[in-house]
Amino acid sequence: MDQKLLSKTAAAMVAKGKGILAADESSGTCETRFKTVGVECTDENRRAYRGLLFTTPGIEQFVSGVILFDETIRQKSNDGVPFAEYLANKGVLPGIKVDKGVHPLALAPGEKVTEGLDGLGKRLEEYFKLGARFAKWRAVITIGDAIPTHACLYANAHALARYAALCQQASIVPVIEPEVLLDGEHTIERCEEVTEATLRATYGALAAHNVSFEHTILKSSMVVSGKHCKRQAGVDEVAERTVRVLKRTVPAAQPGVVFLSGGQSDESATAHLNAMASMKGLPWPLTFSYSRALQNPALNAWRGQAANVKSAQKAFYHRAHMNALACQGKWKPELERQAA
Repeated sequence: MDQKLLSKTAAAMVAKGKGILAADESSGTCETRFKTVGVECTDENRRAYRGLLFTTPGIEQFVSGVILFDETIRQKSNDGVPFAEYLANKGVLPGIKVDKGVHPLALAPGEKVTEGLDGLGKRLEEYFKLGARFAKWRAVITIGDAIPTHACLYANAHALARYAALCQQASIVPVIEPEVLLDGEHTIERCEEVTEATLRATYGALAAHNVSFEHTILKSSMVVSGKHCKRQAGVDEVAERTVRVLKRTVPAAQPGVVFLSGGQSDESATAHLNAMASMKGLPWPLTFSYSRALQNPALNAWRGQAANVKSAQKAFYHRAHMNALACQGKWKPELERQAA
């Protein structure tokens, strides 16, 4: 465990005015997204699309790191340079998704647990050699009738803690992602209650497994109204409730918090981040680790055509720029209209 390297990596991940691109979609998720724009989900198309994002000129101004999928960390740019090396040469930290996806939790209808701990230590050693300096493990918490249960919260917190300990042992910064899903009719009050319970369970487990908070990054969902809730909370309420939960549960020793967009619209994810980053007295920097909220405009512009690469990169650059402003509390809605 190289504590100096861990500290350096964690600080760089949440550097001022920068955030993380989540480009770690599985082949199945890629296929779903590619279908929306009529692109066949082949190995080469996935490589070309991710290469489009990584090679966007100037993106290193706004992106501190990129979460890669196992397939992607083994692929190369058009110039034959491994993607992890290419990113590192631009000053962008390569990261890696290491979990094996969610599976039904036994004796817990409607609930999931994330798997992938078997053999993780050796996989982390390999990923470190391939250039990865941080990792990600995602748990999913569903809000519904009588769920989440204590068993679900405990099982996922335990897995996150074991993963985090293995990462730090391998000198890789663990990104902890206990995502509370926005699917459902639940109120924002219920989301706040579940998010707080989820984070309390997670940090209790991290402490029990001797995980160093100083070398850990939280990837948090925001406290929002359920997707089908009749009352959709406004930007200020989302920001207030989210920050309140974080202050109650996240140690001040942690280097920073990054947010997932979790199905929000591109602009909503940016507006919520901006409102939170504008608050005073925060014990840690807040920034982004978005997937769809960064990539959607680029994917729609690209549509699998080489002739569209520049316009797709322009769209991606703009979204990254908007969120880089938001994590400093400098974003304004009128800036969106200046795009393209």
